Amino acid sequence: MNDRKPGVAIPERIIPFPASISVEARAALERLVGDDGSPLNAAFVMPEPDDHEGWLRVKAAVDRQYAEAVKGLAGQLRSTVETIRIEAATIHVATPAATFNDDRAYIDFHGGALVFGGGEACRAGARMQADQHGVKCYGVDYRTPPEHPYPAALDDALSAYQYVLERHRPEDIVIGGRSAGGNLAVAVLLRARDAGLPFPAGLVLLSPQLDLTESGDSFETNRLVDLVLPGSLMQSNLLYTAGADLSQPGVSPLFGDLTGFPPTFLQSGTRDLFLSNTVRMHRALRRKGVTAELHVFEAMPHGGFGGAAPEDIELQDEINRFVRLR
Repeated sequence: MNDRKPGVAIPERIIPFPASISVEARAALERLVGDDGSPLNAAFVMPEPDDHEGWLRVKAAVDRQYAEAVKGLAGQLRSTVETIRIEAATIHVATPAATFNDDRAYIDFHGGALVFGGGEACRAGARMQADQHGVKCYGVDYRTPPEHPYPAALDDALSAYQYVLERHRPEDIVIGGRSAGGNLAVAVLLRARDAGLPFPAGLVLLSPQLDLTESGDSFETNRLVDLVLPGSLMQSNLLYTAGADLSQPGVSPLFGDLTGFPPTFLQSGTRDLFLSNTVRMHRALRRKGVTAELHVFEAMPHGGFGGAAPEDIELQDEINRFVRLR
């Protein structure tokens, strides 16, 4: 009896960094592998979903790393920021020093596997978006597990969206999310429609984590090839959902009804573990007649090349163009 799993058998090989990318991008990839070519990030092991003490320790350590990483930005950021509470949600409201349009607003959902990335990193991220787009940015510091599993983050996202709608016209709002934040950016629109709320003018999804079932092709083809996110996030997915169905639209919004969605900007890279999330979302939107741009960058891993490569700058220019057209 042949019980071999259907698929393609690939012999062991080294996948080189291509000459088709910038010198800066190649250097960024080279910094993420050991002397033997193994991804440095592959050594990170997530606790089991029911090991809440373990997750609290990992979460504290990762949040310290995030906070340390954003310290260097303090002198570069020009926007001011105020932190407010709306119901259970924490929102960092960043106001740019030079405003492109006082009426416009950008709602930002941070990344971090739906577990990490809050606090100082989220606060700095809101200021970065305000500086970048020249509009007021609302950075949603949503609650995370293990203390606050699903649907706490989505509840916070909806509270934030309602708050912004009370202060800005929907046609003046753009919602954006990177990685896990892309999940919430889409899921909150599904929830908003159910609540009878209008859609914003645009949606920006950067390597979005839209399918927590991890059923896409790139979860296999880009495993270990993506040096930033070399493997499955299923442990954190299960922690986040706390027993909820992984395929329900509130958890995996790729499977939701995308009818009437606003114009959407989608980005990924050929080495991104979430490439399938992005291209499948693009096709799902186009099947509903939604205007959607798909930008896939050569050899780019999850989250880009660190921000300084020409490809990163090109991506930022494309996002700026999209946001200002809304």
